[in-house]
Amino acid sequence: MQKLTIHDVKDLVEYEKVRDSFRRRIIETKARRRVTVGDRVSLVFENRETALSQVQEMVRAERIVDPEKIQFEVDTYNALIPAPGELSATLFIEITDAADIRRELDRLIGLDAPGVVWFDLGAAGRADGLFEAGHSNEERISAVHYVKFPFSPAQRAAFLQIPELFLVVDHPAYRHRASIADVTRRALAEDLAG
Repeated sequence: MQKLTIHDVKDLVEYEKVRDSFRRRIIETKARRRVTVGDRVSLVFENRETALSQVQEMVRAERIVDPEKIQFEVDTYNALIPAPGELSATLFIEITDAADIRRELDRLIGLDAPGVVWFDLGAAGRADGLFEAGHSNEERISAVHYVKFPFSPAQRAAFLQIPELFLVVDHPAYRHRASIADVTRRALAEDLAG
């Protein structure tokens, strides 16, 4: 998937002209790309369009006009765009009761450890999530994480062929699996194709 360039980013005036329709399209796109696993974890699978929306909104919110600062935002969000043969997601730990946030997050320390979040591809095995470092330690965990799922060629082929595809979270305090809807599977298959 092609990375963003500074030329993809509309200036503040031009973005305001199209923002409402662009945001509606992104909301629809993200709905197809969202997978909820249990009652506390959801993943939004990123692509070029979702990364661009985050750049545009950051430029708008911060009123950024300096090309070097816009380039910094482009570089930052380009990290979310999956490379060929992988999927990239933003994982959210969703806790709605403010009084429970710290206690619930503490229970989920280690969620970003190797082998905890993966795609179950049946006979083709599993594609483990690889989390970006720096969002947790032994004592604390963030509510937002960035995770990549590399797939072998056989796993990419199985992604569309197996009858049922699951996303799994297997943490001692949180064990859930979610079946991937066909509309989501098709959208993510495009990402895997590059």
